Amino acid sequence: MLRRNFLTVIGAAMIAGTAMSPAKAADMDIVDTAVANGSFTTLVAAVQAAGLVDTLKGKGPFTVFAPTDEAFAALPDGTVETLLKPENKDQLVQILTYHVVPAKVMSGELAGKRTKVLTVEGERLSVNGMGNGVKVGSSKVVAADVGASNGVIHVIDKVLIPEG
Repeated sequence: MLRRNFLTVIGAAMIAGTAMSPAKAADMDIVDTAVANGSFTTLVAAVQAAGLVDTLKGKGPFTVFAPTDEAFAALPDGTVETLLKPENKDQLVQILTYHVVPAKVMSGELAGKRTKVLTVEGERLSVNGMGNGVKVGSSKVVAADVGASNGVIHVIDKVLIPEG
């Protein structure tokens, strides 16, 4: 029942209320999928500023817990602008790579479980699939299983900040 409810919430490759054809999304890599959606302009700008575009266009597979523009907007005033400055590139890379798992993890592997996944940043991220939906750290997965040629995107409602 939980898995069914979770899959009902995520629908067929919906990102923040905007449908993407699963076939179309699967033909594009993670970066192109995020760009095409239009709900991740801040994330895409951050990935560009961090110099991670080529990495996320690479072979993968990757799982990206992708914060929406609204998630970035909820950060304290000035946070995004500060992180995008060249002198803060290392911190930006640390935050962004905390959102990436170096494997393809589908929602079915998360629903109904509590686990920790190792991120590219090096820390483990708590995933709680018990209860109503899936939480990753303090954020909620609002859409999942958005296919890309080199992995999958799960849309989250908050920016994850590594403890270190």
